This record gives sequence, structure tokens and C-alpha cells, in this order.
Amino acid sequence: MSAATKSGPGSSQNGIAKQSDGPLAHRPTQLLRVFAWISFVLNVVIIGTGGAVRLTGSGLGCPNWPLCAPGSLIPTEELTYHSLIEFGNRTLSGPLLVFALLVFLLSLRIREQRRDLFTISAVVLGLVLLQAVIGGVVVWMHLNANLVSVHYAISLAIVCITAAYLARMYEVAAPRELVVPKSFMILTHVTTVAMAITVIFGVITTGSGPHSGDATIQRDGVDATLMSHIHAWPGYAALALTLVLLVLAAKDKLRPLRWIIALLAVLILQIVLGVYQARNGLPALVVGAHMILATLTTAAMTLVVLRLKRPVAQ
Repeated sequence: MSAATKSGPGSSQNGIAKQSDGPLAHRPTQLLRVFAWISFVLNVVIIGTGGAVRLTGSGLGCPNWPLCAPGSLIPTEELTYHSLIEFGNRTLSGPLLVFALLVFLLSLRIREQRRDLFTISAVVLGLVLLQAVIGGVVVWMHLNANLVSVHYAISLAIVCITAAYLARMYEVAAPRELVVPKSFMILTHVTTVAMAITVIFGVITTGSGPHSGDATIQRDGVDATLMSHIHAWPGYAALALTLVLLVLAAKDKLRPLRWIIALLAVLILQIVLGVYQARNGLPALVVGAHMILATLTTAAMTLVVLRLKRPVAQ
């Protein structure tokens, strides 16, 4: 019997393992589930609000950090609407940190049974705290392009990790086994590499473009047009590889099939928006949608990888 066709009691080949596997279930509380979902959503939303800050030229709307203006935590009357946009993004980081902490504390309570959830929640909390520091340094460094890129890349990583938490949260606490052919697993990881390269070049492309976050900040040294073409090549490669994964998963009814379909849908939309924005002068609204879709694309890729294995039926 091949790895792709193994099955057992208490497991689902194309879905999530059932929670009724006796003492190994160790189900997180309903409250933890709610907090984990809120944490994931907030991490996606803050990328959207961060994009709004950059695309409206509001990066220095609050010229100080942690204060917004000298002697004031909130925008003052002398500041403009850019201050409200930037302050709104900063304000969202508060709830984001709170829910990351709550998920960590509730995961701490079940760490003996669900060490995987505890570890993931600790990583998320650490990265959220790091993001707060980097955000302040970005302001102090007057929107240094390299720091802004790192800031965005870490946000993408957090979205992927919180998505992984959600996936593991609905599975039982048990050793995991590969449920796809080894060749399929390798192809999936190659697709992940292509996706990662696409994201990296996408971040560099955005950093070299006109949306620097403030009208006084100019980007130079990198040809944005050339970078947009370089960014597209691994994107098309990721699309081709995803199509191959879809065909193979559909043929053998492999466990990652549903998430491969979701990945393909988001990836196609992402490519369409990317081509449109490149040919139409990078309209801010489309660039913002492209940034948000990047988070959903990487999250979907993460879930495809996680579906390569499932908890061993006990």
C-alpha cells in the first residue's frame, strides 16, 4: 500500500484529522480557537493598513516613535490626515500584540499535551514584539527601504506561522506520517522555494518603486521596471508547478488537494493583479490588493505543505 493511500480510524484523507482519538485529542479550548483566529486575521489586516500607510505617503505621518508627535502619543491638530493613517496602523499593533499574548498564555496551559502549539505561539509572540521594535526603527531611519522590506517580510512570515497554528490546532496531538508520494513532497517543496523567491523579488520590486511611504523619500539604485520582470519569472514558475501539483493531487485524491485548489485560485488572481499594475503605472489601490493577496498566497502555500502529513492514527 502506498503512502498516498494509507488510512486509519479517526483520520481523514483529504480533510483534518478528527478530534475523537481518545487521550491524544487534547483539544484546545473554544476560547483559544477564537483568539487564534483573531490573531491570524489581525496579522493579515495590519499588512493591509501598513500598505495603506505606504501607498498614501503616510509613513512619516507620525514623525516620532513611540510618540506620534513631540510630547503627544496621538496626532496633534498641526498634523495632517497622514498622521491619522499612520496612527491607525500603530493602534492596530496593540490588539495584535494582546491576542498574540493571549494565544501564548492559553497555549502555555496545555504545553505538556500540545507542545507544538506552545512553540508556534511563542514564535509568533516573539516576532510580533520584534516587529514593534523594527517599526520604530523604520521611523527613526526615515523609512529606510531595506528596513521597510524586512518589516513586510516578517509580517508575511507571521501570517504563515499563525496559519500553521490554526491548521495544527484542529488536529490531534500525535506523531505525523507522510501521506503523499515522496516525489509529490519534493515537488511541493520546490514550489515553496519558487514562491519564496517570488515574494523576495516582489519586496525588492516594491521597494524600488514609487510608493516609498512619504513624498520626500525617493528610491534609487534599482531599476523598478527590470525588477518587475525578474519578479514575474519565479511567479510564473510557481504557477506552473502549482498546476502540476493540482493534476497529481486530483489524480490520486491526495490530502493537500483542497488547499492546492485554493492556492491556485489566489495565485492566478495575484498574477493578474501583478500584470495589471505593472502595465498601468502601479495604481496604489491595486498595489495594496497585491500586497494583501501575497499574504493569502503564502498562507495557502503553508497549509499545502502541512497537508503533506497527518497525525498517525492510534
